[in-house]
Amino acid sequence: MSTPATATEATSVSLPRINEPAPDFEAKSTQGMLKLADYKGGWVVLFSHPADFTPVCSTEFIEFARRAEDFKKRGVQLVGLSVDSVPAHIAWIRNIESHFDVKIGFPVIADLDTKVAQKYGLIHPAASETATVRAVFVIDDKGIIRALIYYPMSLGRNIDEILRAIDGLQTADTNACSTPANWQPGDQVIVPPPQTIADAEQRMQSEYDVTDWYFSKRTLS
Repeated sequence: MSTPATATEATSVSLPRINEPAPDFEAKSTQGMLKLADYKGGWVVLFSHPADFTPVCSTEFIEFARRAEDFKKRGVQLVGLSVDSVPAHIAWIRNIESHFDVKIGFPVIADLDTKVAQKYGLIHPAASETATVRAVFVIDDKGIIRALIYYPMSLGRNIDEILRAIDGLQTADTNACSTPANWQPGDQVIVPPPQTIADAEQRMQSEYDVTDWYFSKRTLS
């Protein structure tokens, strides 16, 4: 006889992890059928919202729309998702555009069967049995998940922080560096720490901004 699942097992959610391939999918959207693979070669911000015609989600869509060019400049495609239908998405988008004078140019997935939500671990029973949680997945040009950000139902996302995360990731990829707390484009970056005693000694004599052998910064040209 099988053993009953524990409370932890019954409510566990399988979440994609950083530096793993983003789960591919094919789904209906407000711009027709959509596959994640269609965007390979460019970056994607996949963001889920609990429901259409809700006030916090509306403010987020407004801000994503207003900042769409900022994402485009970074080679990033925005893709929204919830478990509402395509007609509901269309009605909500038209409502937002008429009330707030913005144009929502990014697709919104209609995940009625929750297949995409299940792949990305977006149904959290403690938050809701059916609605997707407020989440952001930053996916790079190779289809790899580079960042995950989750928010409770009551807290709207900070678009500036999402853009800052993308800038930091792209800067790190291009310059083989890391970015410190509160980093903004133009600030100094962190130099990877030495891996040998000899390199540590050389680091202390380097042209970097050296605080100690393991902590050095540099200015990008």
